[in-house]
Amino acid sequence: MTSSYQDKHPASASQMDSGTTIQCRVRVTRGHDIAIGPGKMDLLAAIRAAGSISGAARHLGMSYRRAWLLVETMNQCFHQPLVGTVTGGRSGGGAQLTLDGERVLAGYNTMMAEIADVAERHLQALLSASPLAHAAEMPLETGGAQGPAP
Repeated sequence: MTSSYQDKHPASASQMDSGTTIQCRVRVTRGHDIAIGPGKMDLLAAIRAAGSISGAARHLGMSYRRAWLLVETMNQCFHQPLVGTVTGGRSGGGAQLTLDGERVLAGYNTMMAEIADVAERHLQALLSASPLAHAAEMPLETGGAQGPAP
C-alpha cells in the first residue's frame, strides 16, 4: 500500500469539520522543471527509508525509470545533488540523501506545516462569514452547462 506526502503529513491536509478538508500543495519550479513538490518529497523520504531508488520506487508504486528521472530532475535543479548513488557490487549499490537532500526535505516539511497553519486560520475566518453547504444540501448536477432540468 502506498501513501502520499499529505497522508503522512497531516499538517498539509487538515480536517476542518466533517467533509471539509484543506489541501495545500506547493511546488517549486526552476524553468519548466518542478524542482520540489509533494511527490518528490515522498520520493526523498522513501529513498531515505529504503536506501535505494528501486526500493523507494517499489514502495511508492512507481517504475524505477520514473523514480530515477525524478531524482535526476531534482539533482539538476540544485547546485548540489539531493540524492547520492553508489553503483552495484557486493553490497548491491544504493542511494541516500545528501546533506542538502536532508535539508530540503526537512525545510519542505517545516514550510508545509506553517503554510497549513496559515491556510487553516484564514479559511476558518472566511468560512465563519460564509459557511460551506453540507454535502446533503448541495444540488445534484443534472443539466450540464444548460442548467438544471425542469
